[in-house]
Amino acid sequence: MFCYIKFKRNVKIYFCYFKEIRSESHDYPHRVAKFPENRNRNRYRDVSPYDHSRVKLQNAENDYINASLVDIEEAQRSYILTQGPLPNTGCHFWLMVWQQKTKAVVMLNRIVEKESVKCAQYWPTKDDREMLFKETGFSVKFLSEDVKSYYTVHLLQLGNTRTGETRTISHFHYTTWPDFGVPESPASFLNFLFKVRESGSLNPEHGPAVIHCSAGIGRSGTFSLVDSCLVLIEKGDNINIKQLLLNMRKYRMGLIQTPDQLRFSYMTIIEGAKFIKGDSSIQKRWKELSKEDVCPVFDHSPTKIMTEKYNGNRIGLEEEKLTGDRYSGLSSKTQEALEESSESALRKRLREDRKASTAQKVQQMKQRLSETERKRKSSSTVPVLLQR
Repeated sequence: MFCYIKFKRNVKIYFCYFKEIRSESHDYPHRVAKFPENRNRNRYRDVSPYDHSRVKLQNAENDYINASLVDIEEAQRSYILTQGPLPNTGCHFWLMVWQQKTKAVVMLNRIVEKESVKCAQYWPTKDDREMLFKETGFSVKFLSEDVKSYYTVHLLQLGNTRTGETRTISHFHYTTWPDFGVPESPASFLNFLFKVRESGSLNPEHGPAVIHCSAGIGRSGTFSLVDSCLVLIEKGDNINIKQLLLNMRKYRMGLIQTPDQLRFSYMTIIEGAKFIKGDSSIQKRWKELSKEDVCPVFDHSPTKIMTEKYNGNRIGLEEEKLTGDRYSGLSSKTQEALEESSESALRKRLREDRKASTAQKVQQMKQRLSETERKRKSSSTVPVLLQR
C-alpha cells in the first residue's frame, strides 16, 4: 500500500539511497554494442544495452539497436527503453516500433537542449507531413497534433512500404524536462503520465511502449519506475521502490542517473498514489502546479535544425559527436550532487571530454600557427645563408 512510502525531505538522504542503488546494481555483458560495426549506432559510448535484454531487429543484416526490453512482471508492464535516435538510426527505430507492435512512443527530451542536439528529428512535423526511411522500407506520415503548454501529442501513421500495411502510432512528447534535472513539480509530469495511460498504449495487450530521452536511462528510467509503482499501488500491492529499481537495472544500465531524479520519483509516486486512492482535490492542484512547467520558447520548434538528408529525407542535424559530452551545461547544484554521490565514472568522463576539447583547441591553434608561418615564409624576400 502507498501508505508505506515515506517521503524524506532531507535531500542528502537521497544521495545515500542513490549510492546504495549504484553499489548494489550489477553489471552484465554488453559486447554486441562494442562491435566496430555498431559503434556509430550508439549515441554515447558509455551507455550500452546488455546482451541478454537488448532488442534485436528481425530480418535485418545487422540486428543491433541501442534499446533494451524492460519487463516488470509484477506490474504486467513491458517497456522498450532506448536512446534518442541518431540521424543514421531513425530507420532502425521505426523498424523496431513496427516489429514490436508498439502502439505509442514516449519522448521525454527536446531535440535541442542547452545548444546541443539530443535527438534527431525522426518524425514528421505538420510542415513536412511525411518522412521516408528507404533502408528499412517505412514511411511515417503526420496526421494531427494536440499542443499543450508542457507536452504535445502527435498522431502518426507508420506504413510498411513493402507490404502496404499501415498502423496508427501515438507520439507523446514531454517538452519541459531538463536533461539531468527534474521538473519543477510532479504535477505536470503526472498529468502527462496519466494522459499516456488513458490511451491504453501501456497495457499488456499491446506491444511494449517505446520510451526514450537522450541516453534512454535517466528520464526514461524515471518514467518507467513511477508508472510501474503506480500500477502496483492500484493493485493494492506493497511496493519497495529501491528493489524495483534494482530489478529494472538488470535490464538496462544506469536507470535514473542522479539523486535528484530518484527524489523526484519518490515525490511523484506519493502524489500519484494520493490520486489513485481517491483524493479528489489532487488533480485540481496538479493543474495549478503544472503552470510552473512551461515549455521554453527558444527551442520549441525543431525545424530550424533540419538541414541534413538521410535516406532522402530531412532530419535533425546531429551536432554532437557520438562520444560527445552529455554533461555540458550542468548546473553547479547538479554537479555537486553527482560528486556527493560518488559519481566517479561521470567525473572521469568529464575529464576525458575536457581533455579532448583542449586537445582539439591545441590542434587548431597549431594549424593556425603553421598557416601563419607558411604565409610568412612565402612572402619573405630575405635570402637564405648557407653555412659551411
